[in-house]
Amino acid sequence: MNLAELFKNSGLGVIATASDDGSVNTAVYARPHVVDETTLVWGMTDGRTYRNIAENPQASFLFKTTGPGFSGVRLSLELIRTEESGEMLALIKQNADTMVGPGTGSSINHAAWFNVLEVRSLI
Repeated sequence: MNLAELFKNSGLGVIATASDDGSVNTAVYARPHVVDETTLVWGMTDGRTYRNIAENPQASFLFKTTGPGFSGVRLSLELIRTEESGEMLALIKQNADTMVGPGTGSSINHAAWFNVLEVRSLI
């Protein structure tokens, strides 16, 4: 599956994380920035999702494209690193301001880079 092509579609994304004690969190998340077919990056605030990946680098992302049926993907992920500055974070903040509204990007403090471990169909 070509992730760069898939994430050009609009849709709904949900990321799932767990803390080191196993407490699970899910959150609605934007489409990731596709670096290549095995590397994806999301912008994150200092919320529960970020805190969980700091404790436990494993995550899952479910993306359902807009429209009838169940087109989309389920991804198993592992955190590579986070960045608190740099070109990728600046791009993510700019995109948030454009897509969501002026000032939205200021709440994003981290660029979280993930390795894609597994790609599965939505259903």
